Amino acid sequence: MKFLYNLAIFLTSILLPIVAIFSKKLKLFVEGRKQTFSKIETLKNKKVIWFHAASLGEFEQARPIIEQLKNKEKSYKIVVTFFSPSGYEIRKDYPLADVVCYLPLDTKKNAKRFIKEVNPKLAVFIKYEFWPNLLNELKNKEIPTILVSGILREKQLFFKNYGGFMRKSLNAFYHFFVQDVNSEKLLNSINFKNVTVAGDSRFDRVSKILKQDNHLDFISAFKDNKYTIVAGSTWQEDEELLVHYINNKASENEKFIIAPHTIKSDSIEALQKAINKKSILYSDVISSSVDKFLELKETQVFIIDTIGILTKIYAAADLAYVGGGLKTGLHNILEPATFGIPVMIGYKYEKFKEAVDLVNIGGCISIKNQQEFTENLEHLKNDANFRKLTGTINKKYIADNLGATKLIMNYINNHLTMSGKTHSSTQKNK
Repeated sequence: MKFLYNLAIFLTSILLPIVAIFSKKLKLFVEGRKQTFSKIETLKNKKVIWFHAASLGEFEQARPIIEQLKNKEKSYKIVVTFFSPSGYEIRKDYPLADVVCYLPLDTKKNAKRFIKEVNPKLAVFIKYEFWPNLLNELKNKEIPTILVSGILREKQLFFKNYGGFMRKSLNAFYHFFVQDVNSEKLLNSINFKNVTVAGDSRFDRVSKILKQDNHLDFISAFKDNKYTIVAGSTWQEDEELLVHYINNKASENEKFIIAPHTIKSDSIEALQKAINKKSILYSDVISSSVDKFLELKETQVFIIDTIGILTKIYAAADLAYVGGGLKTGLHNILEPATFGIPVMIGYKYEKFKEAVDLVNIGGCISIKNQQEFTENLEHLKNDANFRKLTGTINKKYIADNLGATKLIMNYINNHLTMSGKTHSSTQKNK
């Protein structure tokens, strides 16, 4: 298995540059990794804490921990690595990180070089990122490593008879902070007892949203105190349902804000052309020298062709539809849920614990097709009591699941304190 894994990584490193010629996303993936080692050169002789996230969602789980660390441990440099361009491209300028870069491909050579040059005092992996060569190198160098907001599933290689190579890599972790009891039991079943069920640190992150100023003048002007549906991080499959409803079922008193996951100009243009109600683009609103507020009030569909403001837009929603659940990558449902509004998603959500929980308790509604989409939208629109009850369930769920960051930070603070004492003792003995 070890040989096959390393062979697969080697072949990937050869084929990726070729395939990247035909894919903009893969080109970012390949070209971005060429800058990794030059970026980490600045870390020489620095005290470093390294966070690795697969993409944007995992970064949000790391974020409350990074914020507390940066506030308390000012002598440490923070390094954040991403596997995916969709995470890196959005957060490459994250101000609380000293270095943001792509994770190099998990070859033995890359692992040795990366760990040697970064030389972290602590490595933090998020949710389900397990790269055996990097983990083995961390273990060989005796670098404390933890997993936070972890999710483990029976289908993973660790729990298969032939998964010894992957199981061995888990020995790098000093501690596992997992989201649920099932993950704890799975780790216990392969003799890992250094496990704490801490929950998901994203709850702590989204709970702070309510404390910030979420008012946007142009959103208020558009909403005009009317019933508003916000569709966030939508893909084509989601947008087809929305467009059909808007064109054929929506009343004049309903407003729609659509924030697509892909904001390429051709995709945005196609979406706007498909809608037969009056619509406007965010880019047109901010670029116009004419006061657009009156036009916004008279418009029924507002398409957000930018990134970074969706969280604040959810504050104006009476109902949120979160995209990705008709593919396999459901986007963040905790952000709208924290505002105490109903959330609707597609049916492919089984890999997302918060979605499973909220569907089970009635705060989140899952749909499979146009009929279910339309029926649920109309029910939520027409039944204010049901809408309020559903939103209250979501708000309570967020409140009941706070605290993961505190548990994780207690562990990290203790580790850094002990590490500091050891360093001081070593210095005195020299």
